[in-house]
Amino acid sequence: MKYAKYILILLLTITCFGCGIYSFTGASIPPGTETFQVNRFENTSLLIEPGLERDFKLALEDYILNQTNLSLTPSKGDLIYEGEITDYRISPTTATSDNTAAQNRLTINVKLRFYNTKKEEDDLEQSFSFFYDYPAASQLIGTTKTTAHEEIFERITQDIFNATLAKW
Repeated sequence: MKYAKYILILLLTITCFGCGIYSFTGASIPPGTETFQVNRFENTSLLIEPGLERDFKLALEDYILNQTNLSLTPSKGDLIYEGEITDYRISPTTATSDNTAAQNRLTINVKLRFYNTKKEEDDLEQSFSFFYDYPAASQLIGTTKTTAHEEIFERITQDIFNATLAKW
């Protein structure tokens, strides 16, 4: 019985390290990958919201920094994210009985180009989109706009992370 403790430790060690490194975020980062960079996402939509491209870039950088142990670099990153904000649209989604909008929807569409310099077969070009509904009586200003942008960016950055690093 005096060896039971050592056998238990050995079994736990084999179990934990035998299957490789486990990531709680589900990220699948190729060996040797240490840095990432996020280039400017130019706003090419018909409706231009000032500062939107900066806010999106920062949201994507923050999400990747919080979900991985990769370092952010301004150039020569192992992983490179870039693209455009191709659509920023407000449209009515539901109508009232007197044919006026009861609810509006803000939709943002981002076209991503992802380059993995360590594993080129993971390169990706894909569009991501999400929306936020708000009452038609409200205008898209102040806290309504901030909340809308934050919720949309949270979803799009999560989808980008899953498509490029989590492979879900």
